[in-house]
Amino acid sequence: MNTEKTALGIDIGGTKIYAAIVNKSGEILTPPIKYATPKSVEGIKETLSQIIENQGKTAFVTAIATAGAVNNENTKILSSTANLVEGYSDINFQDLSPKLPVFIENDANCAAWAEHNTGAAKGAAHSITLTLGTGVGGGIIINNSLLKGKSGAAGEMHFKMSIERKRPCTCGTFDCFEAYASGRGLALTYKDILNRELTTYQIVENAKNNDAGCILALDIWQRHIADGIIGLNDIFDTEIVVLSGSMAEFADAEYIQSLVNKEIVTTPVVVKHASAGNFAGLIGASLLALDRI
Repeated sequence: MNTEKTALGIDIGGTKIYAAIVNKSGEILTPPIKYATPKSVEGIKETLSQIIENQGKTAFVTAIATAGAVNNENTKILSSTANLVEGYSDINFQDLSPKLPVFIENDANCAAWAEHNTGAAKGAAHSITLTLGTGVGGGIIINNSLLKGKSGAAGEMHFKMSIERKRPCTCGTFDCFEAYASGRGLALTYKDILNRELTTYQIVENAKNNDAGCILALDIWQRHIADGIIGLNDIFDTEIVVLSGSMAEFADAEYIQSLVNKEIVTTPVVVKHASAGNFAGLIGASLLALDRI
């Protein structure tokens, strides 16, 4: 009889939900199943209940990676999330899983933990993972432990890059790192340069075809990423910064590393692309949950 402890890992995104069984080594034991993220709180609750009922029969815990800051007890979302429906942060996740304990954690923290255990930051006691997408998330590992802060909200990438109050951010203020380093930040940088609008996809494709304005926008965008990393590294004195998320593939890690190491006041830092894969969120959530039980 197999008594290996496993988790039902679930990664909830704005458009899709992935679920799979994961063991304590971070191995995905069942093919991840993809679900469309419902457009209502009731729909999300129903979908999660079905996932847990159908896929959680062999698991010891339900482990959920989610947008939003999560409390230190890993039971509740502390802040609302821009990419999920109104009322999402009020969901009582334990009620959805009456037979299994439920562990929830911020998705960027989960990705950082996966990279720390199985990915690009494996072997490093100190690392920072940045998830570059529509927004920007972050997870910080110090002395092999996830930094959570007094309430659980540490690692939010909303520190200021400017005092001009020029770029509105999803958090409700202006000029945060997210407003510069995200996909939306790239589009805003292009608009600043040429006073016209293109989508992130158009900018990337046009740059491949030697469009000078798009090439310049991508370069400035990467310099913004580097500026944020310089500040983060000078505070946390990390070994590795991992670039994850859908926008990371358009960032030149070696170029950003060279920019960072020219200006930091610590010893050199390594900047690498993520390697834990597309399911890093559910892997990291599972590993954190299995460590807890």
